[in-house]
Formats: sequence, C-alpha cells, structure tokens
Amino acid sequence: MQNKARLELADYEAENLARLQRAFARKWEFIFMQAEAQVKIDRKKDKTERKILDSQERAFWDVHRPVPGCVNTTEMDIRKCRRMKNPQKVKKSVYGVTEESQSQSPVHIPAQPIRKTTKEDIRKQIAFLTTQIDRHRLKMSKVAESLIAYTEQYVEYDPLITAAEPSNPWISDDITLWDIEMSKEPSQQRVKRWGFSIDEVLKDQVGRDQFLRFLESEFSSENLRFWLAVQDLKKQPLQDVATRVEEIWQEFLAPGAQSAINLDSHSYEKTSQNVKDPGRYTYEDAQEHIYKLMKSDSYTRFLRSNAYQDLLQAKKKPENEQGRRTSLEKFTRSVLCYDTQFSTRSL
Repeated sequence: MQNKARLELADYEAENLARLQRAFARKWEFIFMQAEAQVKIDRKKDKTERKILDSQERAFWDVHRPVPGCVNTTEMDIRKCRRMKNPQKVKKSVYGVTEESQSQSPVHIPAQPIRKTTKEDIRKQIAFLTTQIDRHRLKMSKVAESLIAYTEQYVEYDPLITAAEPSNPWISDDITLWDIEMSKEPSQQRVKRWGFSIDEVLKDQVGRDQFLRFLESEFSSENLRFWLAVQDLKKQPLQDVATRVEEIWQEFLAPGAQSAINLDSHSYEKTSQNVKDPGRYTYEDAQEHIYKLMKSDSYTRFLRSNAYQDLLQAKKKPENEQGRRTSLEKFTRSVLCYDTQFSTRSL
C-alpha cells in the first residue's frame, strides 16, 4: 500500500487512500497490522484450499459476466485495452510467437460506416409502404363492437361477474356446481356454450362425446378420432412417439386404411415426408386441414341436428322447475328468519 510505483495506483486511488488514512489516523497502524496478519495467514493456507477459493471466484465471475459490449476485466487488463486502438484483439506471446486471440465475453465493436441510400433502397421502401397501405384493416368501431359482443356472450360464464348457480365452490363448501359440470348430463348453460364455436365442443369431454355420436350417425367419425389421436400424440413420451406415429398412419392415412380420412394432396405429401422423421408434430398440417373441414361442414350440421336441439330444449324445463324450487326455498327461509326475529323481540 505504501509503494505507489509498484502497485501503479491511479490518481483517484491515491486520493482515496490518503482520505482513508486521514479518517483512520489514530487506528491506521492497527488496520495495517491486521491486513498484514491476514496476508501471512493467506500465505500459510494449503495449496488445495487456495485452488478451491480460486475456482470459486472464477465460477462467480463466469456467472456474473459483464453485459454485452463491455470489456471483461477478469480476462484482460482494462488499462491495456484502453491504450489499444482495437480492444477486441489481445496479443499474447507464446514461445516467441505473436498470436491474436479473442476474449470469450463480448466486447465493443466499432460501428460500421453508414452506407448511403441508393435508388434501389428507396424503391424497396416505397413498395413496402404501398403493401402496408393496401392491407385490410378493421375500423376501430368494428373492433370495439366485436369485443363488446364477445364479452356479452361469455358474461354469464364468468364467475367473477355473474353469480354461479348453484353457489361458487371456491367461495362456499358446496361442490354441486363441479358435480354438475362433470356429470354426463350437461346443463342448458353448458349445452348453450357449445354453440359458440367448435373449440368449446372439443375442449368439453361431454361435448366431444355428443359430437362423436353425431359424426358416427353420418359415418364421418374418423375425422374427430384422427384429431383426438394427434392431440394425444403431442402428450406422448418421446420413446413412444415413433410407434404412435406409425399406428396413426396405418389407421388413418395408409393405402387401404380402415378409417381413411380425406386430405388434400398438399397436406398428404407434406405429412408423408414428416412420417419419415417422426415427431410429436408430424401430423400438424393434416390435423389443421381436418379441423377446418369439421368446422366448416360437420360442426354447422351438428348445431342444426335434432340431437343437439333436443339436448338444448330438454334442459330448459328441469332448470325452470329447479329455479322455482330455489325461489320457494329462499322465500321459506326469509319467512322463518322473520318469525324468529319477531319471537325474540316479543320475549
């Protein structure tokens, strides 16, 4: 600490050292003795322990690397880099041979000179802007109307806005709502939701079963079974993927398959190429084609079918009767509470 030339202290470091000496003028000798004793203890440490401490420090700086664009001071001297015109290149001499190496951490690279804009660049920019202008965009009023319509459609299914009937099981201990949702006899509210989109049908277990029965009546159930098989393939363990891909191919797409599906030529050729390198998303294109086919054809006929309409109409009467029973129970409870309060006041 006393030899500035040997340690090459900078001016600000020398000033800080002098400030510390003035601040701890009375205790400076004691601090110096403690530092000197600590140095002697460090020298006496075992060689293995010093290696461990050194490796821990290296691991710390490997994790806490400098941000991109900064010089890694743990690998090169910052003062030498400041004197160099290009800090990216660090010269090292090995057995008298001068080499150039690059640090592992990213370093600052001088910016390239700005290229002048040419006529071709301007033409490309004009073509890009023209394409953006011709793009179809919805008006803000139409977007707002669609958002309002979507919100109004799903407002009765939001338990935070509309009170659940029966009571919300997250608030009370009544699990009747969950039992109704998991039952094979869906409520009218649940059946009504199937009519919003095909996604509502596919994500509901009872809705999928009803849709599958309808497709079986029209001899086109292989489309939904293929879609479900591909969905199940995405969740399979990696070691079972190749086997499951081959099973789906033999069942739905191979020549002479028992449940052959109708694919266009482009999707079939792409799927055939994907089967050679099987993966969880081998049938992604074929599944998308079948999904669009069911959405535009089978789903619309399912909503118009007698099976769906009967299921929707059959749930109205029991629910109305249940609503009457619920209102009667509420009225009875209010009368009993009033009688109890009146009798208590009389006493």
